[in-house]
Amino acid sequence: MNSSLQTNAVESINFILDCPALGDLNVHWIHGSISAKHNTDPDIQVHAYNEHTYILRQNMAVHYEAPFIFLLFGNNHAILLDTGATRSPEFFPLRQTVDDLIDRWLTKYPRDNYTLVVAHTHLHRDHFEGDFQFFDRPNTIIVGHSLAETIAFYGFQDWPNKVVPFDLGGRVLQVMGTPGHEDAEVSIYDPYTQLFFTGDLLYPGRLYIRDWDAFCNSIDRMIAFTDTHPITHLLGCHVEMSIYPRLDYLIRTNYQPHERPLQMTVAQLHSVKEAIAHINGAPGIYAFDDYIIYNSIPDRYFSYENMDPNAAPGDLRPA
Repeated sequence: MNSSLQTNAVESINFILDCPALGDLNVHWIHGSISAKHNTDPDIQVHAYNEHTYILRQNMAVHYEAPFIFLLFGNNHAILLDTGATRSPEFFPLRQTVDDLIDRWLTKYPRDNYTLVVAHTHLHRDHFEGDFQFFDRPNTIIVGHSLAETIAFYGFQDWPNKVVPFDLGGRVLQVMGTPGHEDAEVSIYDPYTQLFFTGDLLYPGRLYIRDWDAFCNSIDRMIAFTDTHPITHLLGCHVEMSIYPRLDYLIRTNYQPHERPLQMTVAQLHSVKEAIAHINGAPGIYAFDDYIIYNSIPDRYFSYENMDPNAAPGDLRPA
């Protein structure tokens, strides 16, 4: 499967502009509460970046990962980037939320047989658990959970070196393979908004690196891409850093007051290159102002019994 999904003969929305479509990121994201039991925030926060672009965040009281999810509309198809960390529609009504957004959009821009593509920035469980809710949804295509299926769906001929187009119907996304955190990770550029969706490879939080060489190469490709394409914001899938430089929140916390913004800049992306040179491939945890790089840290490191109960916030060294 690639950008040649079947199209509908309808009046087209113009997604090819001389400047980026305006969007709103003046938003106060829900960020959990001291008592998850008594949390009164919605299960899913829905924010309209603009009328064709939505950002959703899972309630931290439902799942501590609190991932961000993105819904983009084109003339013929919409794409849902990730489906969150919770399968149950009772606790995480993603299908209902997305269907409501699509119904509202189709009321204003009627189309027949409008397709929803359920895709993933990468294949970790906090980004695809909600797929289950879409299995029986009509006019829906779900990208498979493997590197081979990811490559085949987008039509990569030279993974991960070449960028490939994916056409939503006049809104042609540019899909880049960016492994390093996870083998099948992709980052997606939207020329309409000039937003660059960077998954878990870059966000204001803990960057867990499983393949150092792949990570370095992905960062190089991303920087080269941003050198030749205008970028409004880079949007990852989590916020784990506070407004204070180098200070993150405790792993698995359900409460993150004083979060920094989700959006990042090209300058912050470039700073990762300097961080790479500083780390030079050595395993360990390295705190920088806007993110913390965890290079080749075993999963067992993050078990509760290995954490120092007296550690200060942001200091997660084992006891």
